[in-house]
Amino acid sequence: MNVAAGVGGVTADASGPREPRAGAVTLLRAAGLAASRWKNGGGVTREIAAFSPTGTSFGAPAGSDLETFVWRVSVADVEKAGPFSRFAGVDRTLVLLSGNGMLLDEQGGVTHELRKPLDAAHFNGEAAIDASLVDGPTRDFNLMLRRGRVRGLVDVWRGDAEHTLDADVMLLFCASGTLDVTLGLDAQGGGAPVTLGEMDTLSIEAPRALSCAVAGTGVMLAVYIRYV
Repeated sequence: MNVAAGVGGVTADASGPREPRAGAVTLLRAAGLAASRWKNGGGVTREIAAFSPTGTSFGAPAGSDLETFVWRVSVADVEKAGPFSRFAGVDRTLVLLSGNGMLLDEQGGVTHELRKPLDAAHFNGEAAIDASLVDGPTRDFNLMLRRGRVRGLVDVWRGDAEHTLDADVMLLFCASGTLDVTLGLDAQGGGAPVTLGEMDTLSIEAPRALSCAVAGTGVMLAVYIRYV
């Protein structure tokens, strides 16, 4: 299931035979993510990873580099209705993780409905968006891509499966349950399974035709990122 089809035109498939390889592999535990409360008091954000001209940051305080990021991945707990912050020149994807749903009313009469976990919304960061909660707080996964600089998509993986990773950056986020991830032997530190619990993330730099076996009963959000 691809929840971000058409965002930047990226596909999840390798573009031809390549030597399997990858760069650095970084494990980001949920317990290590710093929580930052929104200025309007409407919720809390935990930044997972971001890339800016100065390099990649992991688990940085939310909002630490909101002016210059090229891409950014985070989780937000939305506690009450209110307007979204605007990000000019940024393409956004939101995936509902938990809660009874959220409605995103965009200026012009468009409403993005996230009614159940793994429902997704795609919109421009400069759009005026007002969020309302269906029945109580929600938690969502947030991918932000600087338009013209980077392309990306989010894929949903469920249960046991084998995948081939091919991107400039891959982020494997455990949305629910527990999953064991085994990367190809060419990955740095690879070859042994890594267990991801809820909201844990595995970051992989420049995987090329890299095998990835996933085992367990959880759900993974696989983020493919490519630089333009």
